[in-house]
Amino acid sequence: MSLSKFESEIKYLSQPIETVYDRYADLRNLEGLKERLNDPEVISRLASQVPADKVEEMKKYAQSMTFDADSLNLSTPMGAITLRIVEREAPKYIKFQSEGSPLPLYVWIQLLPHGEAETKMRITVGAEVNFFMKGMVSKPLKQAAEGLANILSMVR
Repeated sequence: MSLSKFESEIKYLSQPIETVYDRYADLRNLEGLKERLNDPEVISRLASQVPADKVEEMKKYAQSMTFDADSLNLSTPMGAITLRIVEREAPKYIKFQSEGSPLPLYVWIQLLPHGEAETKMRITVGAEVNFFMKGMVSKPLKQAAEGLANILSMVR
């Protein structure tokens, strides 16, 4: 098996890198996602970026999430999955590893300053898969990276 990586497009956030890093470094700050995904303006913005059926799916997953400082837990069709922070380097990145998922998953939130008041963010999802499984999981994992980037870019 080898590590396959799937990257989101770069998102531009209109806040300084330190502010963005601090928000994502303590996962309790993401609790507001649940409320934001009930805001019609946010749903409209999200619907312009992803298919409508995916928006409803994202809302469902977000409502099932629970957060603590270092992990987030969510219910999926494959069962309960935990993403736990395994490494932080302020203000550059935060790395996560999955627990309870059918395949080992890794998520990186990468941040770069873009001027003094803006930050570039990219999400990378990595999975340990063999050659035969790569074809089956590539599209969903690419969508996961993009969807996560879209959702995180809405957190204020």
